[in-house]
Amino acid sequence: MTPLALLLVLVAAGLHATWNLCAKKAGGGLPFVYTVGLVICTLYVPIIAGYIYWAQPDIPWSSLWWILGSGVLKTSYSLFLQRSYRTGDFSLIYPLARGTGPLLSTIAAIIIFGERPSGLAIAGGIVIITSIFFLTGGAKLLHQDRAHLHHAIGHGIMSGVFIAAYTLWDRHGVAGLALAPLLYDAGTAFTQLTLLTPFGVHRWAEVKTCWREQKRYVFGVALLSPVAYVLILTALSFTQVSYIAPAREISIVIGAFIGAKYLKEADGHKRLWAAAAMALGVIALALG
Repeated sequence: MTPLALLLVLVAAGLHATWNLCAKKAGGGLPFVYTVGLVICTLYVPIIAGYIYWAQPDIPWSSLWWILGSGVLKTSYSLFLQRSYRTGDFSLIYPLARGTGPLLSTIAAIIIFGERPSGLAIAGGIVIITSIFFLTGGAKLLHQDRAHLHHAIGHGIMSGVFIAAYTLWDRHGVAGLALAPLLYDAGTAFTQLTLLTPFGVHRWAEVKTCWREQKRYVFGVALLSPVAYVLILTALSFTQVSYIAPAREISIVIGAFIGAKYLKEADGHKRLWAAAAMALGVIALALG
């Protein structure tokens, strides 16, 4: 992984953890996701208009199907994530979703795309994934009675599955099809908004309430989420998925810090050790 790719991933990780905190604090469902989509698309209109005027990009019609597919995957991810945040702790759901995603996407990238990361990079990925396991409670997750969290955990895992799916899908979109990351992300945002509009209109009273009561969280997600993912798409355009996917998990370190300091969650000392191990894993990925 090049220094530029690592820098893009680290900045994106900080933004990603922050917008997820906003999503957790909002505790919303489909109305919140739809309201965020409205703001994102509204902000994207002048940006995309200026970009098209300036760059005059060539956008093949065939690529629109790929953008549509990405929008479907990310809509599913957003809805599962919000459901999991409504019933589960930030310190449990965020690592669970972020850990499941790169694990699956890295394995799939090796099997499907034939990518061959170096031994050092593989070791770094394993360290990151192992750190996530201990960060979320280690073996206690297997033995403690957590029946009340079964739905939250299930939704968190499904969020990770969709993270893996759209990471691989988008890698082909920006690298294989050479689509501009900015246009690609904007296209998926408008796809998500289109898919959710019938449901949003049906629940318009809830949408208005969400806008009135959770406006700051709406803007937090709407501003930070696209910027974070455009940075990731840019890194994916010249770096293998099997390097990018695990390296993104440095956001878990930031999430652990937020959980311990801002949300006053327990096990702060153990999480710092797990975060240190994860940082070493990221360095191994970069050197690999």
